[in-house]
Amino acid sequence: MTNAAIAYSTEVPVVADVDVLVIGGGPAGIGAAIAAARAGANVALVERYGFLGGNATAGLVGPFMTSFSDDGKTQLVKGVFDELVRRMEAFGGAVHPEYVRTGSPYSGFFSKGHDHVTPFDPEAVKLAAAEMMEQYGVRLFMHSFFLESLTEDNRVTGAIILNKSGLQAIRAKVTVDCSADGDVANSAGAAMEQGRKADGLTQPMTMFFRVAGVDDAAVLKYVEEHPEERDLLFGDLIAEKRKTGEWTVNKNHLGIYQTTQPGVWRVNTSRVQGLDGTKAEDLTKAEIAGRRQAFELVRFFRKYFPGFANAVLVDTATQIGVRETRRLIGEYMLTADDLISGRSFEDVIALYGYPIDIHSPNEVTTEFSKEFSTANIYQLPYRILVPEKKDGLLLAGRCVSATHEALGAIRVMPCAFALGQAAGVGAAVASQTGVEPRHVNIKEVQRILVEQGAVLPDENGQV
Repeated sequence: MTNAAIAYSTEVPVVADVDVLVIGGGPAGIGAAIAAARAGANVALVERYGFLGGNATAGLVGPFMTSFSDDGKTQLVKGVFDELVRRMEAFGGAVHPEYVRTGSPYSGFFSKGHDHVTPFDPEAVKLAAAEMMEQYGVRLFMHSFFLESLTEDNRVTGAIILNKSGLQAIRAKVTVDCSADGDVANSAGAAMEQGRKADGLTQPMTMFFRVAGVDDAAVLKYVEEHPEERDLLFGDLIAEKRKTGEWTVNKNHLGIYQTTQPGVWRVNTSRVQGLDGTKAEDLTKAEIAGRRQAFELVRFFRKYFPGFANAVLVDTATQIGVRETRRLIGEYMLTADDLISGRSFEDVIALYGYPIDIHSPNEVTTEFSKEFSTANIYQLPYRILVPEKKDGLLLAGRCVSATHEALGAIRVMPCAFALGQAAGVGAAVASQTGVEPRHVNIKEVQRILVEQGAVLPDENGQV
């Protein structure tokens, strides 16, 4: 029997007509849905899991990387992000970043890029995000997969989704693609690119996992006695055991982060290279490989690492953490030079300060790039959310219009919250004023963002 295409068509019921449709319930989607609803829009959010959070929950990725400027003096990401964190903090599910300084166990003992990270419990994200959706009246379509963009002429008009109720259609005045992979934009035919210029390779995937039974005091004692290892934890031991074949993971140091629970640590150490996060076959291979590495790593930890002699594997992530796939080709392409120079933009919609952090697609080392040194605070323009040609659509999260190098800085979760909030406000303003997202009054978008607690430069360009 040879492979053949099967023609399939059916009438799809329209289950909602909304102002703003958000596809994806990760950090960007949470930011977009809440912001659009707060701005007065009728909002629906589609999420494939039965909980929100994306990489923060299904991916077990954490902590939230810094939401502060590079010098640690100014919190740059507030708004929806800060509201979520403070809600979690109120019931013991997070530590606000203002209390977490560089080099702490919460920051994995790293110094660069890890000042003011936010430790959190993934279960707290699930509850706090859901409560916020209820509070602001966002209609949730959980357990629902995005299937295809609805388009008319050159305009996205909503989406077809799939869930246990069958195929469903949601029509929207504006759709916000927070799928992380640019699924909506790609389905609609928007221009996209993937990977680095030279060979198209993307940053590797990581299977996060958690271990319990760790002797926290023993880990802290070792790090205090070996300050030279703060940015390359157990680097010498790993190099030695790589030569003997006992260490097989293509990474040169240990990435571990203390959680809000005693004796429980997140592990960001597995590495799967050379696979494509937009292909189901590759994701399957990556998750099998990542879970195999998790078991291998726990055995290694128990044998060699101080404080881990009695460590046990608690869980692996529901899905492997994907750092990079498709990126939009938008009205503006953010570059490393923009982040290095701290370039000002009239349409600035977010500020950030995380350094360029490119995990090698094909080599062993994973360090912050020595080639680039970003500004203390840099600006992100609205135009990186806007497709070059497609209307009725905005993007937020790691699929925005940025080069491979620039994405290395803005792909992390606090920035995704900020970009999502900006896209949500932009979508709400577009839907309410009857203009395309690319033509919104950017001053009005900026005004609403500030009203919602986002941090933007004042009229003199100061923060």
